[in-house]
Amino acid sequence: MTFVAATLAFAASAGAQWNGFAHDAQHSAQSAVAADSLNDVLWTTPVDLDPPTGGFLSAHYGSPMITAADTVIVPVKTGAGPVFRVDARKASDGSLVWTLPTDYIPPSSLEVPPLGPVLTSQPVLYFPGVGGTVYFVDNPDAACTGAQCPGQLAFYGMKNFKKHRQAFSAEVLIDTPLTADSAGNIYFGFSVGKQSGSLRDTHGKKLKSGIARIDAGGNGTWISVKAAAADKNVTGVEINCAPALSPDGKIVYVAVSDSTGGGYLVSLNSSTLAPIARVRLMDPVSGNAAALSSESSSSPTVGPDGDVYYGVLENPCCDENHHRGFLLHFDAKLSQTKTPGAFGWDTTASIVPASTIASYSGPSSYLLATKYNNYENWGGNGLNKVAVLDPNATETDPVTGLSVMNEVETVLGPTPDPDGGVKEWCINSAAVDPTTGSIMVNSEDGNLYRWNLASNTLSEMVTLTTGYDEAYTPTAIGVDGTVYAIQDGILFAVGN
Repeated sequence: MTFVAATLAFAASAGAQWNGFAHDAQHSAQSAVAADSLNDVLWTTPVDLDPPTGGFLSAHYGSPMITAADTVIVPVKTGAGPVFRVDARKASDGSLVWTLPTDYIPPSSLEVPPLGPVLTSQPVLYFPGVGGTVYFVDNPDAACTGAQCPGQLAFYGMKNFKKHRQAFSAEVLIDTPLTADSAGNIYFGFSVGKQSGSLRDTHGKKLKSGIARIDAGGNGTWISVKAAAADKNVTGVEINCAPALSPDGKIVYVAVSDSTGGGYLVSLNSSTLAPIARVRLMDPVSGNAAALSSESSSSPTVGPDGDVYYGVLENPCCDENHHRGFLLHFDAKLSQTKTPGAFGWDTTASIVPASTIASYSGPSSYLLATKYNNYENWGGNGLNKVAVLDPNATETDPVTGLSVMNEVETVLGPTPDPDGGVKEWCINSAAVDPTTGSIMVNSEDGNLYRWNLASNTLSEMVTLTTGYDEAYTPTAIGVDGTVYAIQDGILFAVGN
């Protein structure tokens, strides 16, 4: 291969790198390469060595990441504590390249939050550590060796951490997955305990719960959630809400919650974290503040036009909308509230190019893919679906009577549920493959499906497990086309 060809091949594979939750900083979940046929399970590895018991797997799991060189990086929960490590495996056969422990402590929640690492395009791997610190590995495709590997950073200063290690470790924790922009800067939410006393950053500023940024040179900055939302009643960044960035990388979006169980979507300058705008998250039917839940992993999705989407729960719950919530929709400035989607519970919408559906003739250049369950145990009919929605066209929702995003295509879960209806779709973010016009969707029936958008059918299926009721999980597509899905605390690599 010539130097030019090799350079172009690397650039293409770098663009195909799966960086973290929902693929990229906009959370598009959109693959740059075609997904393999779902012919067989190629290899597996556990992502939970001590899964919760009791008939429901109440743990969210971090997304696998795939480097441009095709190394699969897997967050692993190793204990009930919970305790975590990070593994790197060869995509070809799943063999272990390296493993690193982490002293990360997640926030408390009924559904165990994940360890949420991220890859930058350089590539550098970052993963959360104790006391709000972040570990990094400069070459994640090779074994991490030497006294300085992994490195460790603190957005408030490593000297401060080393001087007051016990206090920071007890009072400060990262409570969202990490997000990286194209320049290698990372963003995350963190909480500070009420007993933090005089913990301060390098500038002497007293530390409070907020949003942090660490640049590619290791320099940190932060803003408190109260300042970000201009509301003294705001208490923290919403647990599990991975920050998202505008397409030009200049704005960062994240949800913050208050003492009432509601909150705001806020936008910040991505370089300085200075506040830009905020919008109160509202239930579009009742007019009440929408409910935010620590059991959800909903994160903002930013469309190619800059519009922002975020899933919330209805208030009051749950006769109004069968516990489905709403996918709220705003312009980039958060100054205009647009048509919502009829479902928003624990979902991060994926971006689908409108051109992938040849029959589509609506007004939008892109569409949204999302889970579309209708929970029988919350008053619904149990006809659980996945949907592709038009963000700029409307229909009347049969449950609420609300004007909502129009359903372009939906597909019903294929497996009857003994309790009524059909098995739930088990995705919080679904991998989109524009090349083949399909979406990879995981179901609680234990199967992984290819949803073919041209025929609106589940055209391929591979059985992963016998099925399990569990917290929702992401799917991903590697640089070689391998599809990755999580079932029953296990990561499955699927392909030809």
